[in-house]
Amino acid sequence: MSNNSQSQSVMIISVVIGSLCGCLVVVIIVVVLLVARFRRRSASLNLNVEIPVTINYSAPGMDLTMTGSGAGLPMLEQTSIARQTTLIEQIGCGRYGNVWKGRWMEQYVAVKVFASKDEQSWAREVEIYQTAMLRHTNILGFIAADNNDNGAWTQLWLVTDYCEFGSLFDFLTQNAIDGKTMLKLVESASAGLAHLHLAVQGLQGKPAIAHRDIKSRNYLVKKDCSCCLGDFGLAVSHDVLSNRLTIPQTTKVGTIRYMAPEILDESMNYGSFEAYKQADIYSLALVIWEITSRCSLTGDIEDYRQPYEDMVEADPSFEEMAQVVSKKQVRPLIPDNWQQDKLICRVSQIIEECWSNSPSARLSALRIKKSLKQMMNNS
Repeated sequence: MSNNSQSQSVMIISVVIGSLCGCLVVVIIVVVLLVARFRRRSASLNLNVEIPVTINYSAPGMDLTMTGSGAGLPMLEQTSIARQTTLIEQIGCGRYGNVWKGRWMEQYVAVKVFASKDEQSWAREVEIYQTAMLRHTNILGFIAADNNDNGAWTQLWLVTDYCEFGSLFDFLTQNAIDGKTMLKLVESASAGLAHLHLAVQGLQGKPAIAHRDIKSRNYLVKKDCSCCLGDFGLAVSHDVLSNRLTIPQTTKVGTIRYMAPEILDESMNYGSFEAYKQADIYSLALVIWEITSRCSLTGDIEDYRQPYEDMVEADPSFEEMAQVVSKKQVRPLIPDNWQQDKLICRVSQIIEECWSNSPSARLSALRIKKSLKQMMNNS
């Protein structure tokens, strides 16, 4: 073959290879543009949002019936949900802001709206809700968190499951209950706290968490008349391996009416996580007392009363509660007729053990849950 022929062949091969490379580059660019366009369109249509589902998972020694709370959805999907949520009506007013009934997609949700000045409380509550393995049927289901800026001010949103019966306080105010409902309420209330207090070891483990503001207003009542626990703005978490406490940076404290005697007399060891759990148990005892006092098994059902309602002012001071609870060691009245029914009598014994003046004498949340579960199975 002559040199000219060889040169022509090399030139032709080079041209072909160059053309193929050019076509390949064009194809890659087109594919990249199409993918980017599809992603933008998917985001605007919210095609990637995962609808919260109920998952049942069990492990040895644990009851982890899960709902929408826990680690939550990816942040992009959370903001998509919040921006697609329409507020319908205000259904509550709390320490940090208002609670609204809203609609997202085809379901009702609850939207807790924080003012920008309460950003620390909002951030802490979101952090707790996104804790790995927090999901449980008796923990309020977390859906999304986002901020809503309307130009004049910024609102911080926390979107959760909607519980149509409202808070336990509202439910008890409006309803007398039978023995079966009473047991379901007290067992589920203790089960939520037991799961919160539980530490789960492992890479995807869960720290132990103390609530620090247990009260009937912070439990929500679901359609099946079971409770779920919410409002984690004051929660303390404990890393068991490092023995490190994570305490929210806020000047706010729990609800004075429900404060344990060791908090009121200022003897509590704030460096001990066990002390926080024991204080929660005292508060839970008051909630169980509230529930039991509205049960028809006690005989004559009186109107709903808050704990210590006949002993302190409607909005008691710290000093007033300390005088009654810590110095005089008075507790809400357990009437004599509570001893006439075996079920109510056993529940009242649990109450008295849990509001003991000695923190170490109180039952654990897990022990309470197991005792009440056994009573449910035997009733």
